[in-house]
Amino acid sequence: MRSILAGVMIAFASSVSAHDAPAGWSYEPFCCNGDNHTGDCQMIPSKSVKVTPRGYRVTLLPGDHRLVTRAHVFMLPMTKAMQSGDGEYHLCLFPNEDTPRCFYAPEMGY
Repeated sequence: MRSILAGVMIAFASSVSAHDAPAGWSYEPFCCNGDNHTGDCQMIPSKSVKVTPRGYRVTLLPGDHRLVTRAHVFMLPMTKAMQSGDGEYHLCLFPNEDTPRCFYAPEMGY
């Protein structure tokens, strides 16, 4: 009985900690905190992302992500990008706006 209760509690806790992208697919629970209105994962404008030989160059300005209050430029390796569920770019910033935790990108040629 305890193992069943523990399993239910873990399943409930992980569903509460993750939130969904606007298109309805879920961000990885490790990546996000909060919900669709206050969470640290959010779709970012495609114009903010440039593919370079070194990876993705993500330039964010206030308004591009709910947590961004000043300009940022992040270089993110292609090997660290996770597949986006909707063909858009998404970025999770945690524990603050200076730290990209997870980056979602569409498949190349999408």
